[in-house]
Amino acid sequence: MKKLFFVFILLLFAQGANAQLFSKEKLLNSENNDMRTLSWGYFLGFNKYTYNFDYKEQTQGDNTDVLVTGEAGFNVGLLGNLRINNYLDLRIEPGLSFTSRNFLFPGFDEESDNLREVKATYIHIPLLLKVSTKRLNNIKPFIIGGFSTSYNLASNEDHPEDNETGQFRSTEANYNYELGFGIDFYLYYFKFTPSIRGVFGMNDELVRDKNPNSAWTRNIEKMSSRGVFINFTIQ
Repeated sequence: MKKLFFVFILLLFAQGANAQLFSKEKLLNSENNDMRTLSWGYFLGFNKYTYNFDYKEQTQGDNTDVLVTGEAGFNVGLLGNLRINNYLDLRIEPGLSFTSRNFLFPGFDEESDNLREVKATYIHIPLLLKVSTKRLNNIKPFIIGGFSTSYNLASNEDHPEDNETGQFRSTEANYNYELGFGIDFYLYYFKFTPSIRGVFGMNDELVRDKNPNSAWTRNIEKMSSRGVFINFTIQ
């Protein structure tokens, strides 16, 4: 599914660039769209989350790494944009992200011990700086980056049980940095923007088991989120 998303984005970008750069048509759509100091919009999109692990020890020849597989989730939210000048915008994009990840822990024979399914519903609040190029007819490429906070509404951080009884725990509040790019397409009535962005967790999100020798968490130094967002914004 992720490959299809990338193919779709590339085709969309290529079609828009070809139409705008090589067409003789110079009529500008939504000429005043970017002139407003404050503007708003909304977005829908998809996500793919996984985790990055740092380990305390690595034993050669042994499979000690936790395997994480993620399913495609979706995003929905609002956008607030503050225009700084023709090339810089400061924006906030509060939204909800729904995702699910499966953990496979090495060294266990029983599925009830080695498999953990972790579902998450994030309130995701990024503060981003958008750096755009000069508008080319009815398109404007840009790069974007910044920092975000994610609150996991499905977090079980304070749950009294742990992996001994099948409960994998992670933190509720998490902090990330984000980098991405996209293209603004100026249509007749509004601006349509497909974009892709990487989300990189900065804090340790693992809540360790009570037993310091737990086979599930004892060898994990740090666990932090990694994600890819593909969003489609109307502004």
